[in-house]
Amino acid sequence: MHATLTRHATAAGPRWALDGRYLPPDFALGGWLGQPAGAMAPPSLPIGEAATAPLLAPIEDGQEAWASGVTYLSSRMAREAESQSRDVYQKVYGAERPELFFKASGWRVMGHGQPIRIRADSAWNVPEPELVLLLDAAGRIVGYTTGNDVSSRSIEGENPLYLPQAKVYDGACALGPGIRLCPPEAMRDLPVALDIVRGGARAFAGNTRSSRMKRGLEELAAYLFRELHFPQGAFLFTGTGIVPGEDFTLQAGDVVRIDIDGLVLENPVQ
Repeated sequence: MHATLTRHATAAGPRWALDGRYLPPDFALGGWLGQPAGAMAPPSLPIGEAATAPLLAPIEDGQEAWASGVTYLSSRMAREAESQSRDVYQKVYGAERPELFFKASGWRVMGHGQPIRIRADSAWNVPEPELVLLLDAAGRIVGYTTGNDVSSRSIEGENPLYLPQAKVYDGACALGPGIRLCPPEAMRDLPVALDIVRGGARAFAGNTRSSRMKRGLEELAAYLFRELHFPQGAFLFTGTGIVPGEDFTLQAGDVVRIDIDGLVLENPVQ
């Protein structure tokens, strides 16, 4: 079994736990990821009482979440269908350089059970279930979490240059419920499932596997760290392989559930 880090909203402020028990109050994920030797093993620290406080997103305020695009064939095909500039997605899918973009500052990220949002100025909005890598300050993959890269497809489809508005807004990024600490070898063929419930009934369901990704995990991490420095580590979404059809859009009141090998992230939609 791999160790799991979770972050909790205690009366004294956010506090990390390892396998359901609190770590010392001064433990910081960014500090651990920034160690000179790297964060290649679970924290070796005293373990306290059971962690019962509500969950927070497993990312600290000063950290960043970045994202990869068009890493699955299904994603390329969906982007081509929605876009007025289809050749852009064909080219990036086959190119040597991956698509990478900024997603959220840590303080903007929603956690398990917290609400995600759809933009009021977008008519077509979807969740994007993704394997999210945890990278230490040296760019090494030390674990993963479950992520939802909420996207406004009508905005991106109008013009690819509108990508930041389609991807970066309040409530557009969710991570959780925790971080599973493991090497990249353990992430190469994970099951990914998406369920969307509306009015108590299933409105959409889909599944894929991380092995269907065109890009390698280390490849994506290496490109992110080429000209960027992350002294507190970073989170990197690896792209989605589950894309609802053009006849589906998220609605307020929906509940989005993403399951990556038992690491389940669930968020209501506002």
